[in-house]
Amino acid sequence: MDALRRANDIRTARAKLKKDLKASRASIHTILLDPPEYVMTAKVFDMLLAVPKYGRVKTNRILNQCRISPSKTIGGLSERQRTELVSQLRHR
Repeated sequence: MDALRRANDIRTARAKLKKDLKASRASIHTILLDPPEYVMTAKVFDMLLAVPKYGRVKTNRILNQCRISPSKTIGGLSERQRTELVSQLRHR
């Protein structure tokens, strides 16, 4: 029961974060550079899709340029991947 409650809390927090990203109340750069604990197991692809003007095609193109798998989690990003991704996002 405790694990279920924790999983629900994480899902709720992620849903709120995605809404904040969509409404530009949160910055994807901040989340990628200093991710909160509940975002560590979220897929980078899913978080980028929540950002306005980023659809599947643009998100896949950016991930390919940075040599990051679409199934990679935010916590699984190396420092190089993290900084390269943020710099790609800033140029768009």
